[in-house]
Amino acid sequence: MGDDGGSGSTGVVAILVIFVIIVVVGLFIFGGRIFSGNKSIDVNVTTPSK
Repeated sequence: MGDDGGSGSTGVVAILVIFVIIVVVGLFIFGGRIFSGNKSIDVNVTTPSK
């Protein structure tokens, strides 16, 4: 919203977004393995691979 420090705040937001995504994905993977080991197959299926 502010002109001053626009690029700096954009970089901080990008880093925060990437960090949050990594944490969420990590929680999903570790949470699935903790609650039921069979979920690991489900995680592999839902993960898109190019």
